Amino acid sequence: MLSLISLLIGCVALMLAIPALIPFLGWANWLIVPLALLGALVGHFAQGTGARNFCFFVAAFAMLRLWLGGGIV
Repeated sequence: MLSLISLLIGCVALMLAIPALIPFLGWANWLIVPLALLGALVGHFAQGTGARNFCFFVAAFAMLRLWLGGGIV
């Protein structure tokens, strides 16, 4: 059950990260990274590791976008 909740949190974070690729919406990644890390925390207590790894991937993707945009753009 926790794996499913983690996967849902990761999917929501990914759906929010896609529009944040547009220039001047990169600031939204500051909200997406903690959301994805929350999903990874929930996934840590699940039996499988797939949902946790997916949330880590979404967080890394959002952090990369923040780094490339200088933290704001």
